[in-house]
Amino acid sequence: MSLLKLNPQTVKKLCRFREIKRGYYSFLILMAFLFLSLIGEMLINNKALMVSYEGDWYFPTYSAFHPGTDFGLDYPYETNYRELQQHFQETGSDNWVLMPIIPYSPFENDGSTGIFRPEAPDASKQHYLGTDTTSRDILARLFYGTRIALVFAIGFMAAVYLIGVAVGCAMGYLGGMFDILSQRLIEIWSNIPFLYMVIIVFSVIPDAFTIFSRILILLGVMVLFSWTSMTYYMRTETYKEKSRDYVAAAKVLGASNTRIVFRHILPNVLSTLVTFMPFTIVSAISAITALDFLGFGLPPPTPSLGELLKQGTQTLRTAPWIVMSAFGTLVVLLTLVTFVGEAIRESFDPKKFTLYK
Repeated sequence: MSLLKLNPQTVKKLCRFREIKRGYYSFLILMAFLFLSLIGEMLINNKALMVSYEGDWYFPTYSAFHPGTDFGLDYPYETNYRELQQHFQETGSDNWVLMPIIPYSPFENDGSTGIFRPEAPDASKQHYLGTDTTSRDILARLFYGTRIALVFAIGFMAAVYLIGVAVGCAMGYLGGMFDILSQRLIEIWSNIPFLYMVIIVFSVIPDAFTIFSRILILLGVMVLFSWTSMTYYMRTETYKEKSRDYVAAAKVLGASNTRIVFRHILPNVLSTLVTFMPFTIVSAISAITALDFLGFGLPPPTPSLGELLKQGTQTLRTAPWIVMSAFGTLVVLLTLVTFVGEAIRESFDPKKFTLYK
């Protein structure tokens, strides 16, 4: 017996989604990237995946701090595993080091000349997209910046849906004075300028706050000023579904308001909820990138697409690879998510092939 029994109509919509190749393959690519991002430290990192030294095995990526003295070096700080690998190779030792595909951290400054400056792509140094203005590997920062943007956008979408669906459904189902007062309050709240509030909030946040705390504050501010649009869609859909015969029948049978909303109304507005999900993610990625570009987004030195775009515009003539890499990544990411959104909207549309011919 299947643990997940889907409604036949839902199965039909999923089959229709799979028929839209652009959206389906874009979805697979995004899922593949999300999977790779979960093991990102094994792909892009300046810590070794495995070190074999004097018969013992070490796993620095997911283990404790290892000073250089653990591997026969003469310094007590964190081991430079690239240099350790080169040392083992030059001495002909039986010891060995297994490094990730990209052996650089997104926070690591790797100025080979002793001066932190942008360097062009160089496969021999494994800087496949070059370095930024402080000699940090661009590919590493793009990978982790994209991961942060997607996780941030998914969290943003979940919070916006939680608030917007709850408030909008309550407005549509309860109606009356509650609906009128809620609409007026939402209209007032929507007129508060979002960008100015972000600037004010981040100007008063103490520097002692951790990066994670500052990211959560940014997420909270963005959610507070973005949930209102979802309430209008949910209010309209709930009003429409509340007037249906099946809701009247449920009331006659003695169903509670909670049961009617969660077991009858919400499942029937699922198409509206699902359709807007990818576009909510697109808006979140665009917003966080724009805020990073302006300097009011993720706190430094957090890797981000907007911060790389800002660097790229400032060094457009001297280091064009920075803006090309960041802009190309952003275009590909938003295009994939948009293709998924268009395919979902098409597959959940009752009129088949209203968009794609």
